[in-house]
Amino acid sequence: MSNESLQKEFAKVVGQDNVMTSESEMHAYSYDSAVLDQVSPAMVVRPTSSEALGQVVKLCNDNELKLTVRGAGTNLSGGTIPHPGGIVCLTTALNNILEINEEDLYAVVEPGVITAKFAAQVASKGLLYPPDPGSQAVSTLGGNVAENAGGLRALKYGVTKDYVMGVDFFDVNGELVKSGSRTVKCVTGYNLAGLMVASEGTLGVFEKLILKLVPPPKAIKSMMAEFDDVAAASQAVSAIIAAKIVPATLEFMDNFTIKTVENFRGAGLNTEAAALLLLEVDGHPAQVEDDAAQVQEICNKLGARQFTVAQDAKQRDAVWQARRDALPALARVKPTTVLEDATVPRSKIPDMMQALKRIAREYKLTIGTFGHAGDGNLHPTILTDKRDTQEWERVEKAIDEIFDVALDLGGTLSGEHGIGIAKSKFMHQEHGLAAIEYSRRMKSVLDPKDILNPGKMLGPLLA
Repeated sequence: MSNESLQKEFAKVVGQDNVMTSESEMHAYSYDSAVLDQVSPAMVVRPTSSEALGQVVKLCNDNELKLTVRGAGTNLSGGTIPHPGGIVCLTTALNNILEINEEDLYAVVEPGVITAKFAAQVASKGLLYPPDPGSQAVSTLGGNVAENAGGLRALKYGVTKDYVMGVDFFDVNGELVKSGSRTVKCVTGYNLAGLMVASEGTLGVFEKLILKLVPPPKAIKSMMAEFDDVAAASQAVSAIIAAKIVPATLEFMDNFTIKTVENFRGAGLNTEAAALLLLEVDGHPAQVEDDAAQVQEICNKLGARQFTVAQDAKQRDAVWQARRDALPALARVKPTTVLEDATVPRSKIPDMMQALKRIAREYKLTIGTFGHAGDGNLHPTILTDKRDTQEWERVEKAIDEIFDVALDLGGTLSGEHGIGIAKSKFMHQEHGLAAIEYSRRMKSVLDPKDILNPGKMLGPLLA
């Protein structure tokens, strides 16, 4: 079928106004937030109903058109970079919150709902949706599920997968597959909802999500600990967890990041500190007081030069705004920002920090490190200029070594950013060839024409 004929067929399904083919529109959907080469699709379509979404999937499969589903495109691993000449399917018009059930503590949403708007709507009902990725102001829930997004609260509350009760999705034939349920327990059949989480659009196209909600904590206390030594701050993270205290959040910022954030906003951070720990404990008021006192005692014992407790909501918001400013502040330093999410067991954070310091020195690179230290998920951020080919070669070697170190320490390639294109070549190092081939066989059955986001996650074939 010719390109013109395909445009007409898609226009019948989604409406002419929702078929985009101009050069500027193709450019806009040729990249995501990863530092990777752009790839232009042949066409972008934007269905406005569930029925149209299923028909788009079927039309692509019938014509063997490669299909990449895209929400806001905030992912950091190339997961929504389209296949050359393929179709991008936008889910941004499928943005309805269909139900918030206050009795049974769940919500039903379409995949294009923006995460922060959903969380705010849930909060207005006196409930909590804990996953809070850094991109929540613009990212969509469908993308969160596809990438298994994390966030600041993941230490205590878990990541997106822990709140997915069900996923209704279209298979490649455009048939609607329903999985999971609205009940707390559900063990009927294969865990298809679990299979869809973190699948990065390679196994099905989300139509509806059922998400778990929880009661909010009765009390919250935010704190900040300053250290003269990165190793001491890292040890404090391990010591807090070892003391059987699980903060809602336990975040880390190194000195370079502290200075950059302070220059960015003037948040009142101590730029002389080698490292900051930003912590929050929540729960029953009495438990919160006990946990906060223990945290302070541990930090002081390990050499914290200053320990501050937020006295009101304004101070609390200032603490967390400083943490959320880390990436935008660092991104202003140089033209290219490479944000990684090397994740290691919490007890190995001191080793990982030492390795990052060595790698920065060895490859003559600027690396600012922040992240979710409480769950071992660090974000070493390399600040560079991709146009400097010699430096970029060093950046690529440094990234390879960061992953090697993380795996050697018993960690993982990605704690929350996904695999996509950026990390697919390393997958066999973490999981072995048997796991990769098992996954390939599964995909070949579910998607025999390989139309669903091809080339993502599983990497190139290895001899």
